[in-house]
Amino acid sequence: MAPFIVFEGCDGSGKSTQAKALFRRLQREGCPSLLTHEPGGTPLGESIRRRLKAGWDVSPLSELFLFSAARAQLVQSVVVPALRNGITVVCDRYTASTVAYQGYGRGLDLAMIGQVNRAATDGLSPDLIVLLDLPSELTVDRKGKNVRDVFDGAPLEFHGKVREAYLYQASQDPGRWLVLDATKPRRELTLEVWNKVQPLL
Repeated sequence: MAPFIVFEGCDGSGKSTQAKALFRRLQREGCPSLLTHEPGGTPLGESIRRRLKAGWDVSPLSELFLFSAARAQLVQSVVVPALRNGITVVCDRYTASTVAYQGYGRGLDLAMIGQVNRAATDGLSPDLIVLLDLPSELTVDRKGKNVRDVFDGAPLEFHGKVREAYLYQASQDPGRWLVLDATKPRRELTLEVWNKVQPLL
Protein backbone atom coordinates (compact mmCIF):
# COMPACT_ATOMS: atom_id res chain seq x y z
CA MET A 1 0.00 0.00 0.00
CA ALA A 2 0.97 3.65 -0.39
CA PRO A 3 2.39 5.63 2.56
CA PHE A 4 0.05 6.85 5.28
CA ILE A 5 1.35 10.05 6.90
CA VAL A 6 -0.24 11.70 9.93
CA PHE A 7 0.32 15.13 11.45
CA GLU A 8 -0.18 15.59 15.18
CA GLY A 9 0.24 18.41 17.66
CA CYS A 10 -1.45 20.68 20.15
CA ASP A 11 -3.85 23.35 18.97
CA GLY A 12 -1.98 26.19 17.31
CA SER A 13 1.13 24.14 16.55
CA GLY A 14 0.84 24.53 12.79
CA LYS A 15 0.16 20.88 11.99
CA SER A 16 -2.70 21.70 9.59
CA THR A 17 -0.47 24.17 7.76
CA GLN A 18 2.30 21.60 7.41
CA ALA A 19 -0.11 18.87 6.32
CA LYS A 20 -1.38 21.13 3.53
CA ALA A 21 2.19 22.05 2.56
CA LEU A 22 3.16 18.40 2.25
CA PHE A 23 0.07 17.63 0.21
CA ARG A 24 0.86 20.46 -2.21
CA ARG A 25 4.46 19.24 -2.55
CA LEU A 26 3.30 15.70 -3.29
CA GLN A 27 0.98 17.07 -5.96
CA ARG A 28 3.80 19.07 -7.55
CA GLU A 29 6.02 16.00 -7.56
CA GLY A 30 3.35 14.04 -9.41
CA CYS A 31 2.65 11.71 -6.49
CA PRO A 32 -1.03 10.64 -6.26
CA SER A 33 -2.12 11.92 -2.86
CA LEU A 34 -5.08 12.72 -0.67
CA LEU A 35 -5.39 15.22 2.18
CA THR A 36 -7.95 14.59 4.90
CA HIS A 37 -8.54 15.45 8.55
CA GLU A 38 -10.12 14.28 11.79
CA PRO A 39 -12.83 14.46 12.70
CA GLY A 40 -14.12 14.82 9.17
CA GLY A 41 -13.40 13.62 5.67
CA THR A 42 -16.82 11.98 5.33
CA PRO A 43 -20.41 13.24 5.72
CA LEU A 44 -20.60 11.54 9.14
CA GLY A 45 -17.26 12.92 10.24
CA GLU A 46 -18.07 16.46 9.13
CA SER A 47 -21.40 16.33 10.96
CA ILE A 48 -19.66 15.27 14.17
CA ARG A 49 -17.02 17.97 13.63
CA ARG A 50 -19.63 20.72 13.26
CA ARG A 51 -21.41 19.68 16.43
CA LEU A 52 -18.24 19.50 18.49
CA LYS A 53 -17.00 22.83 17.13
CA ALA A 54 -20.36 24.32 18.08
CA GLY A 55 -19.64 23.47 21.69
CA TRP A 56 -21.86 20.41 21.93
CA ASP A 57 -21.80 19.50 25.63
CA VAL A 58 -20.88 15.79 25.88
CA SER A 59 -19.17 13.63 28.47
CA PRO A 60 -15.54 12.56 27.93
CA LEU A 61 -16.68 9.00 27.16
CA SER A 62 -19.22 10.22 24.61
CA GLU A 63 -16.51 12.42 23.12
CA LEU A 64 -14.29 9.35 22.71
CA PHE A 65 -16.98 7.38 20.90
CA LEU A 66 -17.95 10.29 18.64
CA PHE A 67 -14.37 10.81 17.49
CA SER A 68 -13.94 7.06 17.05
CA ALA A 69 -17.11 6.73 14.99
CA ALA A 70 -15.87 9.49 12.68
CA ARG A 71 -12.48 7.76 12.45
CA ALA A 72 -13.94 4.34 11.66
CA GLN A 73 -15.95 5.80 8.79
CA LEU A 74 -12.96 7.73 7.46
CA VAL A 75 -10.62 4.74 7.58
CA GLN A 76 -13.04 2.30 5.96
CA SER A 77 -14.48 4.54 3.25
CA VAL A 78 -11.59 6.90 2.43
CA VAL A 79 -8.15 6.03 3.82
CA VAL A 80 -7.88 2.31 3.16
CA PRO A 81 -9.32 2.45 -0.39
CA ALA A 82 -6.92 5.26 -1.27
CA LEU A 83 -3.86 3.47 0.14
CA ARG A 84 -4.77 0.27 -1.71
CA ASN A 85 -4.98 2.26 -4.94
CA GLY A 86 -1.47 3.64 -4.50
CA ILE A 87 -2.57 7.05 -3.23
CA THR A 88 -0.48 8.56 -0.44
CA VAL A 89 -2.75 9.73 2.38
CA VAL A 90 -1.91 12.77 4.50
CA CYS A 91 -4.14 13.05 7.56
CA ASP A 92 -4.46 15.90 10.05
CA ARG A 93 -4.81 14.00 13.37
CA TYR A 94 -5.34 10.29 14.04
CA THR A 95 -5.26 7.89 16.99
CA ALA A 96 -2.47 9.69 18.87
CA SER A 97 -4.85 12.62 19.30
CA THR A 98 -7.31 10.39 21.12
CA VAL A 99 -4.62 9.18 23.51
CA ALA A 100 -3.52 12.77 24.11
CA TYR A 101 -6.87 14.54 24.43
CA GLN A 102 -9.29 11.93 25.74
CA GLY A 103 -6.65 9.90 27.60
CA TYR A 104 -4.20 12.31 29.19
CA GLY A 105 -6.40 15.40 28.87
CA ARG A 106 -9.79 14.00 29.90
CA GLY A 107 -8.43 11.22 32.10
CA LEU A 108 -10.07 8.24 30.37
CA ASP A 109 -8.54 4.80 30.77
CA LEU A 110 -5.65 4.37 28.32
CA ALA A 111 -6.14 0.64 27.89
CA MET A 112 -9.76 1.21 26.92
CA ILE A 113 -8.71 3.94 24.47
CA GLY A 114 -6.22 1.52 22.92
CA GLN A 115 -8.98 -1.02 22.35
CA VAL A 116 -11.32 1.56 20.86
CA ASN A 117 -8.58 2.91 18.59
CA ARG A 118 -7.73 -0.55 17.29
CA ALA A 119 -11.38 -1.32 16.63
CA ALA A 120 -12.02 1.98 14.85
CA THR A 121 -8.96 1.65 12.60
CA ASP A 122 -8.96 -2.13 12.14
CA GLY A 123 -5.33 -1.91 13.22
CA LEU A 124 -4.23 0.54 10.50
CA SER A 125 -1.13 2.43 11.68
CA PRO A 126 0.62 5.38 9.98
CA ASP A 127 3.98 4.91 8.32
CA LEU A 128 5.06 8.30 9.66
CA ILE A 129 3.69 10.53 12.42
CA VAL A 130 4.90 14.14 12.34
CA LEU A 131 4.58 15.87 15.69
CA LEU A 132 4.68 19.67 15.72
CA ASP A 133 5.75 20.19 19.31
CA LEU A 134 4.79 23.49 20.90
CA PRO A 135 5.19 24.60 24.53
CA SER A 136 1.82 24.70 26.27
CA GLU A 137 2.11 28.41 27.04
CA LEU A 138 2.46 29.17 23.34
CA THR A 139 -0.52 26.97 22.56
CA VAL A 140 -2.69 29.19 24.73
CA ASP A 141 -1.08 32.38 23.39
CA ARG A 142 -1.53 31.39 19.75
CA LYS A 143 -5.18 30.53 20.22
CA GLY A 144 -5.80 33.72 22.18
CA LYS A 145 -9.46 34.63 22.26
CA ASN A 146 -10.15 32.63 19.11
CA VAL A 147 -12.05 29.90 20.96
CA ARG A 148 -13.68 27.62 18.42
CA ASP A 149 -14.30 24.46 20.46
CA VAL A 150 -14.02 22.96 23.93
CA PHE A 151 -10.32 22.22 23.43
CA ASP A 152 -9.37 25.73 22.36
CA GLY A 153 -10.81 27.13 25.56
CA ALA A 154 -9.28 24.53 27.88
CA PRO A 155 -6.92 25.71 30.66
CA LEU A 156 -3.12 25.63 30.45
CA GLU A 157 -2.96 22.49 32.59
CA PHE A 158 -5.04 20.59 30.03
CA HIS A 159 -2.76 21.59 27.16
CA GLY A 160 0.26 20.62 29.25
CA LYS A 161 -1.13 17.10 29.68
CA VAL A 162 -1.83 16.84 25.97
CA ARG A 163 1.73 17.86 25.10
CA GLU A 164 3.12 15.37 27.63
CA ALA A 165 1.06 12.63 26.00
CA TYR A 166 2.38 13.40 22.54
CA LEU A 167 6.00 13.46 23.64
CA TYR A 168 5.59 10.20 25.56
CA GLN A 169 4.05 8.44 22.57
CA ALA A 170 6.85 9.68 20.33
CA SER A 171 9.48 8.42 22.78
CA GLN A 172 7.94 4.94 22.73
CA ASP A 173 8.08 4.60 18.94
CA PRO A 174 10.90 6.85 17.63
CA GLY A 175 11.17 4.97 14.36
CA ARG A 176 7.75 6.17 13.22
CA TRP A 177 7.64 9.61 14.85
CA LEU A 178 9.31 12.78 13.61
CA VAL A 179 9.28 15.38 16.38
CA LEU A 180 9.77 18.95 15.18
CA ASP A 181 10.12 22.21 17.07
CA ALA A 182 6.96 24.09 16.07
CA THR A 183 8.56 27.44 16.93
CA LYS A 184 10.91 27.14 13.92
CA PRO A 185 10.15 29.08 10.72
CA ARG A 186 7.39 27.51 8.65
CA ARG A 187 9.52 26.94 5.55
CA GLU A 188 12.23 25.23 7.60
CA LEU A 189 9.68 22.83 9.05
CA THR A 190 8.23 22.13 5.61
CA LEU A 191 11.68 21.14 4.34
CA GLU A 192 12.35 18.88 7.33
CA VAL A 193 9.06 17.10 6.74
CA TRP A 194 9.77 16.62 3.03
CA ASN A 195 13.24 15.21 3.71
CA LYS A 196 11.67 12.61 5.98
CA VAL A 197 8.81 11.76 3.62
CA GLN A 198 10.85 11.33 0.43
CA PRO A 199 12.32 7.91 1.34
CA LEU A 200 8.81 6.57 1.97
CA LEU A 201 7.60 7.33 -1.55
